[in-house]
Amino acid sequence: MSAIQLSYSTFGLTNLDFLDAIDAVDRAGYDGIEISFHRDQFNPFNVDDAYLDAVKQRLDARRVKACCVATASHFFDPHRPHEPSLMALEKAARMRRIDLVKRGIHVARKLGVNLVTFGSGFIRDDHVAHPEVDPSALLVDSIHECLREIRDDEDITLLIEPEPGMHIETLEQGLALLDAVNSPKFKLHIDICHAYCSEKNYVDALRKAAPQARYLHISDAQEGYNLKIVHDRDDLAPDLDFASVLVHFPDTADFLLLDRNHPIHFREQAPSAARTKRIETLMQRAGIHKDLRVVDYSSLYAGSSPLDDEIFTYLISMPGLSYDVLERARPICGYLRGVKTPPLVDKMVANTLTGIVHFHEIPGEGTLDLAGSFRALEEGGFKGYGSVELYHHVEGWQKALDDSYRHLAAITGGR
Repeated sequence: MSAIQLSYSTFGLTNLDFLDAIDAVDRAGYDGIEISFHRDQFNPFNVDDAYLDAVKQRLDARRVKACCVATASHFFDPHRPHEPSLMALEKAARMRRIDLVKRGIHVARKLGVNLVTFGSGFIRDDHVAHPEVDPSALLVDSIHECLREIRDDEDITLLIEPEPGMHIETLEQGLALLDAVNSPKFKLHIDICHAYCSEKNYVDALRKAAPQARYLHISDAQEGYNLKIVHDRDDLAPDLDFASVLVHFPDTADFLLLDRNHPIHFREQAPSAARTKRIETLMQRAGIHKDLRVVDYSSLYAGSSPLDDEIFTYLISMPGLSYDVLERARPICGYLRGVKTPPLVDKMVANTLTGIVHFHEIPGEGTLDLAGSFRALEEGGFKGYGSVELYHHVEGWQKALDDSYRHLAAITGGR
């Protein structure tokens, strides 16, 4: 029997009433359930202790056990997920996220759960504008503030979840943060999909990180079209073997796509002689020999499409840029992916260290070696819950719930 007990996150069941979500996970055969904050389903600012008592009663009447409280990076602003973060520059902003984590501790205490998880957040444009401020120091200070909420006599551990594009992105960075915080009540939350996106050898990385891990997220993933969005700068020298690059020119808000097959200038006006020369220089540095295409930016479709979830997930993972720059890049992503015209790119857009798309697929529907990942974690000493997190499959929740269990139970041996 596997040391990994299967669980399911309510973040993938947000179309259901919360108590009904507990019943659905129980019926599907999972050992555990992750209690995930959500502004419309399980909102800690609306949930009182009487409701938590009702949740506890429902859990006590079912076989499934609550295994972790996830404090929802997406919670505050649906258009700007992960913000404010624990390393936001303004103290008031950090305190909003700290308060959310503390509410997670309260929920864990009431429900008898001993794990509470969160992410670091991203380096944003205001961090770039204030290089004198150390975001790592802000993050460590915020985590210490959260830890003070836990009493010495209670068994509650806070967890950091490394995530693609975030300040804490790799498992190695997560382990370094554990050392910096230096608390027995602060450990690692491994998302296997994130490791697949961020680690050159994710199986070895999982084995190495396993001794400090207390919890898992499970989903599948697949290779994508790796695309970085950056401001133009004098020393820019793109490595197209790693990723194509969408260069933003701040003075005109135009973009240059550096791609060996599809070099494109997205513009609203004809460029100056200096800009034309700059574009030629960038193309030479990138080793692009194809002729440059020109696309009128104002002609791009900027409305909704079936690819919104994919593009939204991609854009929010891009650090160091303002939301206005990212929003202006949105129609370009749609153009590349074929929202209204034939696609130039036949894979989902990715912003990762490996080119794997950070888009949570149903286990068994991607290219991740889940069996090998589980073996590596167990060899490293991991024992605990692994929750399937499929927030990209809320509409087809029943299929995602059942198919995930069927695939993973065949690996772990089920219950």
